[in-house]
Amino acid sequence: MSNTTATVPRVALVTGTASGIGEAVVHQFRELGHQVLAVDFNDQAKAKADAVGAAFFQADLSDGEACKAAVAEAIKRFGKVDILVNNAGIQHVSPIEDFPEAKWRQIIDLMLTAPFLLTQAVWPSMRENGWGRIVNIASVHAQVASPGKSAYISAKHGMIGLTKTAALEGGPQGITANAICPAYVKTPLVENQIADQARLHNMDEQDVVQQIMLKNAAVKRLIDPEEVSALVAYLASDAAGAVTGSSWNIDLGWTAQ
Repeated sequence: MSNTTATVPRVALVTGTASGIGEAVVHQFRELGHQVLAVDFNDQAKAKADAVGAAFFQADLSDGEACKAAVAEAIKRFGKVDILVNNAGIQHVSPIEDFPEAKWRQIIDLMLTAPFLLTQAVWPSMRENGWGRIVNIASVHAQVASPGKSAYISAKHGMIGLTKTAALEGGPQGITANAICPAYVKTPLVENQIADQARLHNMDEQDVVQQIMLKNAAVKRLIDPEEVSALVAYLASDAAGAVTGSSWNIDLGWTAQ
């Protein structure tokens, strides 16, 4: 897929870059020669951005003003934003009956409201240049549900709706929007979920991976972040100009059933 990506240097804003998918996307974009603003709440992400020549902006994207500030920083540094990758996310596992309202609001703000506000903020730059790529990192849980993840699943389902709407509005302006729906990826977020799921289901952690995380997978392994970043690079390229409003599954065959 990398052979079909654009060679024209672009400016990308990527969220959630401290590890996992976001970190892999920053690396992929830098290898393609893109300018990148890496945005994360964790200031440890700065060293990783510096190591590959990316700029860094620390922000809590559950705050709407921080979303606007991140886009303003990218435009100040690079003059525009061509590519937006909405990846930042957190997880909380708890039954609906016990799910804390504050945690629900935090997850929805970070994983649905922030992608909307970031999309809204980059839109004028993309429209003026007649070219834009929005790639939303959703999840297999944007299409199916699992117990204990009501806020995460609601946010990811909403992200699909946002993606489709952005695609319809952006098409005439040269802006595409697509979502990627991975199953379990080898990230710290997933590693933390293993312990949470073990407590929720009263199971050993090894059994959680095999009996819950990989239960519905045809391919019995976790996904590498680089497998996701390769698809991001394609969807953010000139070669994907006719691809918009789509949800791309990287789910090991989970939803083939």
